Amino acid sequence: MRGKLGCLVAVAVLGGLALLGLAWGVSVNNRLVGSDVAVDRAWGDVENVYQRRLDLIPNLVETVKGAAAFEERTFREVTEARAQASQIVLSPEMLSDPKAMARFEQVQAQLSGALSRLLATVENYPQLKATEAYRDLLAQLEGTENRIAVERRRYNEAVEQYNRSVRVFPASLIAGLRGFAPKAMFRAQPGAEQAPKVQF
Repeated sequence: MRGKLGCLVAVAVLGGLALLGLAWGVSVNNRLVGSDVAVDRAWGDVENVYQRRLDLIPNLVETVKGAAAFEERTFREVTEARAQASQIVLSPEMLSDPKAMARFEQVQAQLSGALSRLLATVENYPQLKATEAYRDLLAQLEGTENRIAVERRRYNEAVEQYNRSVRVFPASLIAGLRGFAPKAMFRAQPGAEQAPKVQF
């Protein structure tokens, strides 16, 4: 009788431990899924502000074109950079690919450079800077650039939390079994530590 009771107790203890292990695994998986979804949401916010910038650029170019008709090369550079930026789509699945993230960042940096050259060109046209349409577009573009910086920071924070969750032991065991891979963060472009030189 004691032997059977001992066996039943051992089976009950092992069953309880198995249930606890299963509950822990489900809990860890759910936290990882939540972190993954937060990264995807943060990425959606980044894409949203980049799209806003893409939408503002044609209006800005057309407004400036009226006053600076002979600056065709600058307009062409901005238009081409915008076209390239709109072609690079980085899906949430690609956020684990540092090379894809680097390509995306490079195209966005080219667009930022083209916009900077356009705005530097405008400095030669005081009558354009005085127009309300130009000032409104510039204010919207500046606000959008600030939003881009904020959303990129928020994205990096979400990625940091997610990557930590994926790499911390013992959660890394569940992450490995379920295919949760680290995601790429935004990085500064080479040379970003130096202030750009603007010449008129």
